[in-house]
Amino acid sequence: MEKRAKPRGLGRGLSALMADVTTDDEPRSDGRRNPDILVPIEKLVANPNQPRRSFVQDDLDDLTASIKEKGVLQPLIVRPAPNGMYEIVAGERRWRASQQAQLHEVPVLVRDFDDVEVLEVAIIENIQRADLNAIEEAAGYRQLMESFGHTQEKLAEALGKSRSHIANLMRLLNLPDDVQSLVQSGKLSAGHARTLITAPNPSELAKAILQGGLSVRAAEALVKKQMNPTPARPKVKTRPVEKDADTKALEGDLSANLGMKVSLSHKPGQEAGELTIKYESLDDLDTLCRMLSGS
Repeated sequence: MEKRAKPRGLGRGLSALMADVTTDDEPRSDGRRNPDILVPIEKLVANPNQPRRSFVQDDLDDLTASIKEKGVLQPLIVRPAPNGMYEIVAGERRWRASQQAQLHEVPVLVRDFDDVEVLEVAIIENIQRADLNAIEEAAGYRQLMESFGHTQEKLAEALGKSRSHIANLMRLLNLPDDVQSLVQSGKLSAGHARTLITAPNPSELAKAILQGGLSVRAAEALVKKQMNPTPARPKVKTRPVEKDADTKALEGDLSANLGMKVSLSHKPGQEAGELTIKYESLDDLDTLCRMLSGS
């Protein structure tokens, strides 16, 4: 009888959990992963604390068709449960699709995770592999931070995402529940929802966006109009002051060093002036803040 391979140690921290989820045994020549064992499908039970609460039937049907043709390519991650059962840690979608495909058994990797590790791995597996909506993904990030003390920077590094991506998604959780529900159902995109974060009446504006079929750009304009109802006074056109050669040269040097557009406005005959730095993305802003803070 072939001896089953001993599971790798989990270790502590997010990086150890990520390694255990994503770096399973070496694949075989046919592309499939080598499981620890094959388990009868009726011996598996779902994780009651599964972060994913909704499973789109069309997506399950597509996965079912793939499993019927090629089998379960990626083993489920499970842990032993009472009465000879196994609790699913990661891979509930594959389990559900395998039932629809009328499989009798599925490949699994058995890991001795405690309750805290099960929750963390389940969240990470969902974020990394499943098509979560923006609210579910944001809730996963928040749960990792609140339950396990991870920072946005640590999550960004481990999950291969930018810190600004995580921060922007988590801001969606500040929206009212009805607006979050629209994002979860797919009626409102994450881009539309982001425009409502600072709005005083996001629920009303969300309805207006849906009724008007507005684009994200049009939604931004609507929010801006709601927040600034009084028309701006027309600016008096003034003739721009021609910059001297020294000022232009200094602007060029600063722009080259920062990698961002720099503009100098020096008042003639005075020592005062303005320096403007334009950034193209939140990542550029993060870089600028680190440079200015000396970190």
